[in-house]
Amino acid sequence: MKSGHFYKNMALVIAFSLVASLLAACYRNNHESIASETTAAGNSSYPDNSGEADISPLGKYNPDIDISFVRGIDEDFAKNVLPKTPGETIEDNRWLKLYKDELGINVKYAWTVRGNETSDIFTQKMNVTLASGDLPDVTIVNPIQLRQLVDSDMVEDMTRYFNDFASPLAKEVFMQEGTAALESVSINGKIMAIPEPFSFVEEAQFIWIRNDWLRKLNLQPPKTMDDLLRIAEAFTTQDPDGNGRDDTYGLPVTKDLYSGCMGLEGFFAGYHAYPNMWVKNGSGKLVWGSTLPETKAALKKLADMYKGGLLDKEFGVKDGGKVAETITAGKAGIEFGAQWNPMYPLISNYNNDKNADWTGYPLVSSDSQKAMVPLKCNQTRIFAVRKGYAHPEALVKLMNMHLEKNWGKSADFNKYYMPAENSGVGVWKFSPVVPSPPSKNLDAFLAIDEARKNKNMNKLQGEPRTIQANLDAYFKGDKTKWGWEKIYGIKGVLGILKQYKENNQLLTEQFVGAATETMVEKKAAMDMMEKEVFIKIIMGEVQLGEFDKFVSDWYKIGGGQISAEVNEWYDSVKSK
Repeated sequence: MKSGHFYKNMALVIAFSLVASLLAACYRNNHESIASETTAAGNSSYPDNSGEADISPLGKYNPDIDISFVRGIDEDFAKNVLPKTPGETIEDNRWLKLYKDELGINVKYAWTVRGNETSDIFTQKMNVTLASGDLPDVTIVNPIQLRQLVDSDMVEDMTRYFNDFASPLAKEVFMQEGTAALESVSINGKIMAIPEPFSFVEEAQFIWIRNDWLRKLNLQPPKTMDDLLRIAEAFTTQDPDGNGRDDTYGLPVTKDLYSGCMGLEGFFAGYHAYPNMWVKNGSGKLVWGSTLPETKAALKKLADMYKGGLLDKEFGVKDGGKVAETITAGKAGIEFGAQWNPMYPLISNYNNDKNADWTGYPLVSSDSQKAMVPLKCNQTRIFAVRKGYAHPEALVKLMNMHLEKNWGKSADFNKYYMPAENSGVGVWKFSPVVPSPPSKNLDAFLAIDEARKNKNMNKLQGEPRTIQANLDAYFKGDKTKWGWEKIYGIKGVLGILKQYKENNQLLTEQFVGAATETMVEKKAAMDMMEKEVFIKIIMGEVQLGEFDKFVSDWYKIGGGQISAEVNEWYDSVKSK
């Protein structure tokens, strides 16, 4: 990877920021006549130019109102949901009908693209939309984009709308893991967007290993990091696939380094290193984990593995899709990832080879100290309401209804989330907003596990009942449900998550606030620099000592200021 690549990308980031700022200024100049209401929470005056708002959380507008979104349509949704729900489309389906019939809200789409909200195509389309200033009523943004919109005065302050219109269930869900969800969108003490509550526990990582390869090579599951390194070497050198060729390796990794699948967070944790997240140091201050000495030690081990052929020689240029192809082809036997990894990418390997027995194991440590499990604050689905839109509270009502119909008193999980008659497809994706309780997957596992122990599966309701139906189908021979057993089965990986919690092994990121001013300006370029340096160290293109220069450079080009802003936020939160 050439050093010029970093500077080229940094220039592009800066150029886009300048263009976005100029166009945002044009937007403000052209929309000076738009003024939003600033009535304090609790007052009855709300902006209204098309429908009378019922102030109850699930109250209906009369007459109906319109609200426009943008959205990405991921491949799983397009391929696995739409063909199995005949007559329903993105623009005409059970969720949009529900919103119209019960809330009086007509959902429209300004545009849709094939690809989820983190895909390149969605990001490019969104960047064009933001730069143009021609926003839909509701826009999906990331933390950096939210800060840019707020600084440009292009979005509504949602504080009073959340306080006044969020249902008791919604407020409970938003606070299930503390204040992080709302803190992530709060700027200057105001809630400037409505996020879908992210889940810390869903960020937990495990070691996924091919048990069939362990058995073939007479190896035991790892108890320590040294055990794992020996397994990785054996998977690389002892022909575990039995084809007589030197074409396997131990650990697949993407060029992004950090990811919910095929990433390295779980590996780093084995050396008590927590890059790509803010952690507390011995003095009680927040520091960027990538700059700490433990990260350097882990990078040395990765460099040794790369030199020994345990990593793909070309990993530095391969994205997740390319690395997934390697797993699918049966050329790797270890993978660090989240609980959902059996659904992607591991099931693709199983579909090609029914002997591929991928099983999740706990993270392991390089010494006698337990490995902590990093839980990054990964807020990605943030809904910002266009400044001047007449009914900002409508977004909150949509969130209320989605939660109510899936987890509330009037829930109809089989109809609105995962209908059994449609082979358990996720029709929840028909909705433009899809909030859910952060611990719902662990809660479902615990309910199923208790029912198993008590031999009373009939007591299961809602999501646990639907999941158990998938497990039953798998044990009756439906191999398309393989992943469900790996997650929710008797030895499912969520049992390890329960173990993590009981052992106090979960390490939550300490900074959960909105993006700071300097993050908006510099962090994208700093993140690119970090990955480029780390990849070069792993691939042996530079010496390990380059890490120390990286740390120095990181603080000089913006890390020092960002650290100060982060700790200013942290101090303000602690003082509350």
